[in-house]
Amino acid sequence: MAIPITLDEQRWQAVIDRDASQDGQFVFAVRTTGVYCRPSCKCRQPLRQNVHFYDSPAQAEAAGFRACKRCAPDRLAFEAEIGARVCAFIDAHLDERLTLDRLGEAVGLSPAHLQRVFKQVTGVSPRQYVEARRVGQLKANLREGQPIAAALYDAGFSSSSRVYEESGAKLGMTPAAYRKGGAGMHIRYTISECPLGYLLVGATERGLCAVSLGDSPAAVEQWLQTDYPQAELEQADAGLAAVVEQLVRHLAGDLPHLDLPLDVQATAFQLRVWETLRQIPYGETRSYAQVAQALGEPTAARAVARACASNRVALVIPCHRVVRGDGDLSGYRWGVKRKAVLLATESQ
Repeated sequence: MAIPITLDEQRWQAVIDRDASQDGQFVFAVRTTGVYCRPSCKCRQPLRQNVHFYDSPAQAEAAGFRACKRCAPDRLAFEAEIGARVCAFIDAHLDERLTLDRLGEAVGLSPAHLQRVFKQVTGVSPRQYVEARRVGQLKANLREGQPIAAALYDAGFSSSSRVYEESGAKLGMTPAAYRKGGAGMHIRYTISECPLGYLLVGATERGLCAVSLGDSPAAVEQWLQTDYPQAELEQADAGLAAVVEQLVRHLAGDLPHLDLPLDVQATAFQLRVWETLRQIPYGETRSYAQVAQALGEPTAARAVARACASNRVALVIPCHRVVRGDGDLSGYRWGVKRKAVLLATESQ
């Protein structure tokens, strides 16, 4: 663990050593060039008397300095560096107690500053990231056949009761059901005609887990069986009539905003993408690159596209509002023609 450097003398030594472990802790600015850099910058080292230190790129820029083009210590890169270091620390200590104080100490930031920077970079709080990583490890342990108790504690959960109580938000089912590939999961579903063919709606007791569009009742039913091969499926038309009515009104343009409870399984990144999609205003679109930029990960456009393709809940998570940068509709899990109709309806 790197020791946070706070004194100018210590910071200067880091600059001399080009210590990459201190990137994200501070930047140094050179009075004679008007440029500020990371501690690890490979540019020619300046004279000590010409150097000033700042806690962040924003402070250096407020003092009139510009970012070095070689080491690119801009604000996003600076904060992304912190986010990456926090994620790495969490991943290495999942089986330990991880508080904001401990995470802040690991990267040399106050708990409040850490919380703010981490949320800006990743889109989730440190606590949400810790829980998502522990759930991911729990799933891996269960798939490997570990006993449930061992899988829970190896993943860093302090008690089995906590996971069972919150399993709806974490796994979409209990750990035992997940270990059996979803066996025991009870999904009620209904199929109805709609302006785009046939609409299937599936739900657990916690919320919607499937909304699909297709050319026939058999097609959408087969889609549900493929996605949830081990689940217990029950056709229950009456119990889902109100949800179907909302979705049909939405398709007709009479109900622009949907606010329906969901029970979806996803990685932390997929959840971030889907939440961003739900914030796209009705009648508007975004490119994959714009969604990636909104997440603070401008190079993740392809990962955004994969998250859109993994969406099991059409309309409620509006992945149809994401298009290519040139305006091309690109792909859509339920057919590009349906995507075009949806966007045309919403733009009226």
